[in-house]
Amino acid sequence: MATESESRKLLGRLRETLAEDTAGQARLDRITHLIASSMQTEVCSIYLFRDDETLELCATEGLNQDAVHQTRMRLGEGLVGRVARSGQVVNEADAPNAKGFRYMPETGEEVFPSFCGVPIRRVGEKLGVLVVQSKEARAFSEDEVYALEVVAMVLAEMTELGAFVGEGEALRALHTLPAMFRGSVGQEGVAEGHVWLHEPRVVVTNPIAEDPEVERERLNTAIDQLRVSVDDMLSRVGKDAADTDQREVLQAYQMLAGSRSWRRRMEEDISAGLSAEAAVEKEQSAARTRMSQVQDAYLRERLHDLDDLSNRLLRILTGQGGDTGAEMPDNPILVARNIGPAELLDYGRNKLKGIILEQGSVGSHAAIVARAWAIPLIIHAENIISEALNGDHVIIDGDQGIVHLRPDENVVSAVRDKIAMQAKAQERYADIRDKPAQTKSGEVISLHMNAGRLADLPSLESSGAEGVGLFRTELQFLVRSKVPKRGELAAIYSRVLDAAGGKRVAFRTLDIGSDKVLSYMKREDEPNPALGWRAIRVGLDKPGVMRMQLQALIRAANGRPLTVMFPFIAQFEEFKAARQHLLDEMEREDKLGHVLPEKLEIGAMLETPSLAFAPRQFFEMADFISIGGNDLKMFFFAADRENERVRRRYDTLNVSFLTFIERVAERCAESGTDVSFCGEDAGRPIEAMCFAAMGLRSLSMRPASIGPVKHLFRRINLAEAKDVIDQSRASGVQSVRGDVMDWLRTQPV
Repeated sequence: MATESESRKLLGRLRETLAEDTAGQARLDRITHLIASSMQTEVCSIYLFRDDETLELCATEGLNQDAVHQTRMRLGEGLVGRVARSGQVVNEADAPNAKGFRYMPETGEEVFPSFCGVPIRRVGEKLGVLVVQSKEARAFSEDEVYALEVVAMVLAEMTELGAFVGEGEALRALHTLPAMFRGSVGQEGVAEGHVWLHEPRVVVTNPIAEDPEVERERLNTAIDQLRVSVDDMLSRVGKDAADTDQREVLQAYQMLAGSRSWRRRMEEDISAGLSAEAAVEKEQSAARTRMSQVQDAYLRERLHDLDDLSNRLLRILTGQGGDTGAEMPDNPILVARNIGPAELLDYGRNKLKGIILEQGSVGSHAAIVARAWAIPLIIHAENIISEALNGDHVIIDGDQGIVHLRPDENVVSAVRDKIAMQAKAQERYADIRDKPAQTKSGEVISLHMNAGRLADLPSLESSGAEGVGLFRTELQFLVRSKVPKRGELAAIYSRVLDAAGGKRVAFRTLDIGSDKVLSYMKREDEPNPALGWRAIRVGLDKPGVMRMQLQALIRAANGRPLTVMFPFIAQFEEFKAARQHLLDEMEREDKLGHVLPEKLEIGAMLETPSLAFAPRQFFEMADFISIGGNDLKMFFFAADRENERVRRRYDTLNVSFLTFIERVAERCAESGTDVSFCGEDAGRPIEAMCFAAMGLRSLSMRPASIGPVKHLFRRINLAEAKDVIDQSRASGVQSVRGDVMDWLRTQPV
């Protein structure tokens, strides 16, 4: 079994087994027998995942047959569980005395001291563990371990192709049964549609090579084609400084594509009996495993590059990918590992009904675009790419953070009822679109919308928003491969003001850093980017881009009113410096003969608690303050909003947070400074009501939230709501939510 020819012989027998018209269990039994006889070991066993945390003995040669489908272990439990958790080979000459050994008396394995287990895995997906054991107390040789890894690769592909569907609870048809995935809410909403994979998964249908020479030639031809495509991309990159980072990335790709060691390892896998595609996947799986264990950011990035190159190479070999001619299904819901803003915007808001990501974050580019489009987004939906296929029926519940893939009729019926109720509610909100958000006690709350693209502006009229409380200017930077020109930005901002039809638009200057990184900007390796070099800190340290953007805004106004606010202001000095930059540009534009705005408002975003305690002069100097609720809540509670374990522990209606909001409103009232709340919580009716009770008279939210918020305001007495909140605060409760909800149940809302 140590020689390549013997490996190929075994794989040839496995191919024959795969072709046999036998049930899944019979195939598994046949395979364990073949491996044991070829390896000349007394035992060969296959353990497959029954669920994400449980392994089940599904077939064995040499152990007690009564233990099949009865013996189970948790991930990390015993040597088998150790292999599954780590993704690493465990090779022990004296297994009973090895760390983590778990004795399972029902299997009869106590007479086999030697143990070698290798993971059965397909790229990004753990499937099980392949084990051989023998009575001779010995460690298996490197050649034997390598042969087992090759066989495990084939088993993974056979599992993918449904070769083991049959008896046993752990043996099920992949990609056919209903599946539910729990993720995190990136954007609320509910949608039903069909899966559209951003990068369709490659299915290897021929894991075993018939002719190694042919496979080697296919591999080398594909690698040469890959290198040409990378060289072509590199040749199209500009020569200026803005393209330096993109060029460096492609040069790294170029180096990896030409790696002799990478090619040599895949050729060795082919010599052992794998097809070219299976050889690429085997090395890709190994790289993924190494990637998960590497701490060094640079090395991890290089492994990520290798992973991407492997995907490109697989698409060349199989002819699968974006150019396969597959048509986007009706009501597409995008499924991706992650996605950049340019790629997402290419799909267009009128095509996609929802987005599901395995990675992503609540502050990512995808989340920003999803909010602008008012479509549901689920992030951290782990392993959905491995399970979903193009065209699969899918329901995305952005309110609960749940994805239903291939749902059964009961789920479909319940969700359709929910969608119908939401649609009916939107019809009701249309009746009050042109009416003010005036409470029964007489207060009028100004409701504005958030936007980030020119295409968002039609929502001003359809939603009934009084203006744009936040226009995110970073999207125009994020979707480009280099810094946009001043003239381009001026034209975009001018069209935004045209589309607003005279309504106020508050332009937030470039808010980058943290998880919003420009492709042409060198990323800083910071231990905590959310607290690092971002937003106004970047603008003040690198004022060239900020000055260019301010010039574009002044020219876009062309005599019309202009409202500018600076993000992430943490202290008075930062605001003074940023404000002075704008005033200097006003003076410079005047000298150049350009028309100045007829009115200029300069404001700050209060996103750090420190700014609430700034000197009175700050509040007097600022024309307005916008409370950036998303970041403020994170810093106020010291709870990372990307961390599901902590971000939901802290309620927006926490007494401390509401009291803080009240204090900000009081300080602004003392200086006569306009103040608003901008963020996701402003679009939640209960939270919006409580903010208004704390003294805020202006809120900015996504367009779809304006109707529900206005509906509630027009039906409540805000003074009574304030009394309820005050009584709740005085009682010593942690959150006023319970008392406020009890009161609302007595109101005609």
